[in-house]
Amino acid sequence: MTAATEPFVHPALFYRGIRQYLDGVVPFIREGLAAGEPVAVAVPGRNLTPIQDELGDLGGEVRFIDMEEAGRNPGRILPAVLCAFADLHPGRRVRIVGEPVWAERSESEYTACLHHEALINLAFAGRDATILCPYDVDALSAEVVEQAKTTHPVLVDASGTHASAAYAPERVIRECNRPLPDPPDAVTLAFGGGDLHRVRDFVARHAAEAGLGGNRLEDLRLIASELAANSLDYGGGSGVLRIWADGRRVALDVSDAGHITDPLAGRRPVGPRQGGSRGLLVTNLLADLVRIHTGTNGTTVRVYFDIS
Repeated sequence: MTAATEPFVHPALFYRGIRQYLDGVVPFIREGLAAGEPVAVAVPGRNLTPIQDELGDLGGEVRFIDMEEAGRNPGRILPAVLCAFADLHPGRRVRIVGEPVWAERSESEYTACLHHEALINLAFAGRDATILCPYDVDALSAEVVEQAKTTHPVLVDASGTHASAAYAPERVIRECNRPLPDPPDAVTLAFGGGDLHRVRDFVARHAAEAGLGGNRLEDLRLIASELAANSLDYGGGSGVLRIWADGRRVALDVSDAGHITDPLAGRRPVGPRQGGSRGLLVTNLLADLVRIHTGTNGTTVRVYFDIS
């Protein structure tokens, strides 16, 4: 179904119902195991058990990941799931089932998923890997299904395997870099050099008032400090922080005069001895959702934390 004619293969699987899902995913897994490839399955938790049941004893050779947890923030999937697994097996071809899109995703989460699916093609270009991405065409909108054709060069459905005429990941990456709407009722802090302690205290106070606590409050405080430090180092030496309540979430953004030119910034795993800023990577690893708008006029990084 997905024979590797190029180093990286990235098919979308369009399925209807659990039988088509298993008929597409399980043979893909078995083919990988038979070829001696390390295999990971990162799908929503409700889909893990049917796959495990179908695989039987072979399941013990597979790394299973609940994507609803590991991929809650789509910006986390590349560094913490896909690249992390591939990097564990240097010099070997890997095979991954990655299902980042499900019907319960919010609109803002879906845009982040679309962006992620396009970035996979950059992150894995030239690498020995096959990543199969299932899409439930009964549960997802027709627009989501059509957009999957723009981020996957190969399409698999009940009729067979086809090349995607709509494949255009670079265009998708540009279109996902859209301006973020102004938040309602945000409180604002302008900061400059020497103000990181003010940033941390400001965020901790307002996030706590909104109901965020415990380790999650400390995570948001750390993110605010990292993003503000990036503004000081790379964004012109100053910035503006805003924080507000968004339903059952706390939202925060940092804007500055910088321009992020690397589309994979914050999406690559970083070794302990590797130099450079880790602020965006930390942000993606800790937040529940991250959205970024960047250009020659400046950058805004917006993060969301769920209030449990």
